[in-house]
Amino acid sequence: MSEQPYSYIIAGAGLAGASAVEGIRERDKDGPILLIGLEKHLPYDRPPLSKKLWFGQKKVEDIFVHDEEFYRANKVELALGVELVGLDDESRTLLDSQGQSYHYDKLLLATGGVPRRLSIPGGDLGGISYYRYLDDYVRLRSDADEGKSAVVIGGGFIGSEMAAALSINKLDVTMVFPEPYLVHRVFPESLGRAIQERYIQRGVRILAGDAPVSFEKRGGKLVTRMRSDRELVSDVVIVGIGIAPSVRLAELAGLATQNGIIVNEYLQTSNPSIYAAGDNAFFSYQALGQRMRIEHWDNALNQGKHAGLNMAGANQSFTYMPYFFSDLFEFGYEAVGDVNSSLQTFAGWQKENDTGVVYYLEDGKVRGAMMCNVWDKVEAARELIRKGERMTAEDLRGAIG
Repeated sequence: MSEQPYSYIIAGAGLAGASAVEGIRERDKDGPILLIGLEKHLPYDRPPLSKKLWFGQKKVEDIFVHDEEFYRANKVELALGVELVGLDDESRTLLDSQGQSYHYDKLLLATGGVPRRLSIPGGDLGGISYYRYLDDYVRLRSDADEGKSAVVIGGGFIGSEMAAALSINKLDVTMVFPEPYLVHRVFPESLGRAIQERYIQRGVRILAGDAPVSFEKRGGKLVTRMRSDRELVSDVVIVGIGIAPSVRLAELAGLATQNGIIVNEYLQTSNPSIYAAGDNAFFSYQALGQRMRIEHWDNALNQGKHAGLNMAGANQSFTYMPYFFSDLFEFGYEAVGDVNSSLQTFAGWQKENDTGVVYYLEDGKVRGAMMCNVWDKVEAARELIRKGERMTAEDLRGAIG
């Protein structure tokens, strides 16, 4: 590694970090950049890990954000497979687990998050996949043969996507989650229960309102004991119960944190020479007038690039409204804004619980929208949210395509 200070260090070699390189190089063609990350792979897109790789629509070599030539051409030094353990913001120095130090002028914390783990007996057994990384996909893919059995813990985004992917690959799948129905935090109840019924029709067993209390290995199988005292015996166990934002470096430097790393409208932390973007950034969602932390591909892509631009002197407010998407068997959707099922919802269905738009409202104002099997309407939804006008049910009928 260079002993000279880097103009820019990007801590975190994921999508946000790779996108930050693009942003920096739009304004600064020559300032030395170091991209440093814990994984040994080049930055890659995460959505295919639970979607297209399982459906045969992509190969592993297709998911990398850029190839090695991109980093060479943009004079980016790579330090992959490196664990960062220290950050001194006064001396502008990062420290890795091998004692190597790195000096920066501007730093981006794009370290994302780590999978939440189950702190129950057997929660660290080999064979239990806390599914998030490319290496997790490679290991699980080799074990997920047709006819094998899988227990999926978690009924949110990752759990639902993985259950669908494994079922399509002809595994015997059982889903377990404590909520009353699938994707409870986002789907209104009627939609969540309708989607859940589709899973059941596809042969996925659903154990809602239950949770694991222990794991053990028995005769080459994994045994999941449930709170209900039921035992589930399977070949593999996949846990997808969300992530915890990576804030340790920020805390070591005394930066402000709260459900992530707090950043201002320019994506600067409480130290203006340090930025944060992606899954770990607690930012001001300006169209909604509230702080949010968003764990989705589009946010990492755009927030990372914006942070890079600002690190190189753009000084522009981040006003972008990220969207997210998912595919659950034949049901696909795109969503933008605050899609929280605790809000009032109104569904403008063209086909009940299948095709149409679900609006999420507060005080009669649209805060979020989910386009279900309706495509190319994200910008229309953004405009509706930006307007912030009170709307009646009649107003909403047909408001988006």
